[in-house]
Amino acid sequence: MNHLSWHLARAGGIVAWALLGLATIWGLLLSTRVLKGRPTPAWLLDLHRFLGGLALVFTAVHVGGLVADSYVHFGPAEILVPFASGWRTGAVAWGVVGLYLLLAVQLTSMVMRRLPRRVWRAVHGSSFVLFLVAGLHGATAGTDASNALYRWASVAAVIAVVYLTLVRILAPRRRGPRVATPAVRRVADPVAPTRAA
Repeated sequence: MNHLSWHLARAGGIVAWALLGLATIWGLLLSTRVLKGRPTPAWLLDLHRFLGGLALVFTAVHVGGLVADSYVHFGPAEILVPFASGWRTGAVAWGVVGLYLLLAVQLTSMVMRRLPRRVWRAVHGSSFVLFLVAGLHGATAGTDASNALYRWASVAAVIAVVYLTLVRILAPRRRGPRVATPAVRRVADPVAPTRAA
């Protein structure tokens, strides 16, 4: 059972990090409109949300595996309080901070329509910090950090995020992805049916 929980913790952490990287890259692709210049199909935005939600699920698997494993003790304090762990204290603290950032991004995204846009954008913007913190946690606490595949995947993800972030910063300002849905078209152009007639 001990080995199973340790493998679950490792696999959950790696998959959560990969999903977080994909969600970050996908969000940047949508916001920079690198994919296409015309309105984004709604399912592409849903995919971004799904990747973020799935990252949260696998983070829970990662944390659950750590709590179940008996090699290193991880109780509520070690999981929830930065610097409380006696094992790789700084590295685990990055993970705790990442957990709180991930929860903040996901929870505010779920209630996005009830929040002021400025508040939501500020919290969602912390996704960049989350990506950095999660990467530092995996590189310093993860036992698979020395694996060549893990390292190359990390480098590729960082390059993609940095490149797309630069594209977003240097591109002309716009209000975010335009999503092509019938409701959006009606709101954006309420007199379109009259004009067509």
